[in-house]
Amino acid sequence: MNPSPARIAARVLEALKEGERIYTAVVTDAADTSMIGRRWWLSGRLHGGTLGSPSLDGEVAAAVTALFPPRESRGALSRDFEYGEGAGAATAKVYIELHGPPARMVIVGAGHIAIPLCRVCAMLGLRVVVLDDRPEFAAPGRFPEAAAVRMIDFRDPFADTRLDPHDHVVLVTRGHSFDYECLVRLLRMPGPPGYIGMIGSRRRVRATHEQLARDGFTSDQMKLVRAPVGLDLGGQTPVEIAVSVAAEVIMFHSRGTGIPLVDKERVVERFFGGRGGGGPAPARTRESYGGPGPGPRTKKEQP
Repeated sequence: MNPSPARIAARVLEALKEGERIYTAVVTDAADTSMIGRRWWLSGRLHGGTLGSPSLDGEVAAAVTALFPPRESRGALSRDFEYGEGAGAATAKVYIELHGPPARMVIVGAGHIAIPLCRVCAMLGLRVVVLDDRPEFAAPGRFPEAAAVRMIDFRDPFADTRLDPHDHVVLVTRGHSFDYECLVRLLRMPGPPGYIGMIGSRRRVRATHEQLARDGFTSDQMKLVRAPVGLDLGGQTPVEIAVSVAAEVIMFHSRGTGIPLVDKERVVERFFGGRGGGGPAPARTRESYGGPGPGPRTKKEQP
């Protein structure tokens, strides 16, 4: 059965509501013209429709998850697929789309930094989930922009929050021991979140990494943790720290440099540097600012 576009759209919305990723495909060109326009969808282990050949269905199903990076929630491409065997082998061009739920930001800790961080991340289009073990802090009224606010037990903080490689987790808990429990859980996941950040002073971050090393975690695993989290904007207030974290999230996804645009473009030096002598000034790089720096400095988060 070849599902209608309306049926596929309904299935996509259904999958997104359930927090699933779903792939859709349609044949756009083939030697067998009866296959053109054939549609197919795949969500987890479920699928529907056909591209006109069981062999082609299998080829596309085997390829889709590798065609899009795990942390992407949207994407589209066309690709030629070979299907069939021997004299019956043929090629078809298939247009594939990835539809995923909005990327999530899971904020662990509901203190004073979490409030502006939730607001800024929601403005970026992230689906925000806030976790804390204190009922007076894990209150939906404190986080009106959040999709969910949950009470947790730090002995198993993500028991009710399934995490995927395209998720973000930022640890802004009130204590080192809570951060550590969360990090251990995250780093032991088969597919840890693509973005793991932890706030804290240099001393606190160093102590965390030393404990991770003693507990057998490798340097490659520890490099998955962005700590201290955020770009070095020099901010100190909760709002400034939230902006710093959000800026790093944007840079993480868009592969930006973090260099001020005025220094990257150098309009005055490039076009007017010769006037008045002196010549063009050298471009400053991230290293010119002393490297990424220690990240936003903050006192241990208090309620």
